[in-house]
Amino acid sequence: MARTFDLAPDEKIDWLRTLPFWLVHLLPLAAIWTGVHWSAWIVMVVLYYARVFFITGGYHRYFSHRSYQMGRGMQFFMALGGTTSFQRGVLWWAAHHRHHHKYSDQPEDVHSPKRGFMWSHMQWFLSSKHFDVQWDLIPDFKDNPELKWLNKHEFIPGTALATIVFFMGYLITGTWMGAAGYMIIGFFLSTILLWHGTFTVNSLAHVFGSRRFATRDTSRNNWLIAILTGGEGWHNNHHHYQAAARQGFYWWEVDMTYYILKGFEKVGLVRNLRQPPERILNKHLIKHGTTDLGMFHAQWERASKALSTMQFKTAEQKKALEELLAQTRTKIDEIARMSSEKAEELLTKNEPEPAA
Repeated sequence: MARTFDLAPDEKIDWLRTLPFWLVHLLPLAAIWTGVHWSAWIVMVVLYYARVFFITGGYHRYFSHRSYQMGRGMQFFMALGGTTSFQRGVLWWAAHHRHHHKYSDQPEDVHSPKRGFMWSHMQWFLSSKHFDVQWDLIPDFKDNPELKWLNKHEFIPGTALATIVFFMGYLITGTWMGAAGYMIIGFFLSTILLWHGTFTVNSLAHVFGSRRFATRDTSRNNWLIAILTGGEGWHNNHHHYQAAARQGFYWWEVDMTYYILKGFEKVGLVRNLRQPPERILNKHLIKHGTTDLGMFHAQWERASKALSTMQFKTAEQKKALEELLAQTRTKIDEIARMSSEKAEELLTKNEPEPAA
């Protein structure tokens, strides 16, 4: 997707503060000297998918969207597991994600691909402008002492897990060099893959895939991203109805995070997993002719960006054309809004009356 929103002057990568992020990407090369025990690859896969679950089921579906409920102890456990991923603190993560949904693919959205693909993938995460927690967006968690402690000491859980993997490697290989290789592949490589697996939801899942529902953004459903991220690839589903604990709305849409949460619900660890209602599943379907404002806006913004680079004989000509485009977009948005409201009204009328 071509960049259609410009970055602000203060949205620059903080190279010094994010130096560890870059250096970690080089660590797997050290395995050339340390060697790698075969079981380290198993640890890598286990740690990748285990922490995928804590990010998707905890950071995302619980702390960001409150799509189910759980007790305070389980809540801390889910936050602790997510924090081992080195994706910053749970409160930072949830607040920024809520901001993303509030302004999805609008100029205010901090990681829309419309601001540049690599920016949406990871550069926004490395900008000093976005390091702070947006406390006003998480009033439900901002006074929780244990979550605030985890958020403040975000490096402790991940460091502890890396240490455990290191000593596990020593017990299995019997050498300190073998232990180092174990940690490099088992922990650090899985962490790198987890970073970029998570980042693809912000970047690729807004660029590649199919759209079932008309949303105001460019979210897509992508089965490959869903497999890699425990179900997060059903991104158009999610943007259509954020409150659902289940993002694979149909049986053929594999959603491992939801299956695990469903198992947790059966043993009493979590409760009240929200499902997408039938009314929601039949709302704003593109195949039924709903105006796809999200994709319309994307094309419109691309055209407007191209317009800004064109040469005009006079500034008045350019201004007049820009005003005409703005007025036309406003009228189309209004027509689409009225059509959606009318469709919703008809859909509501056709719903069966609840049983007495």
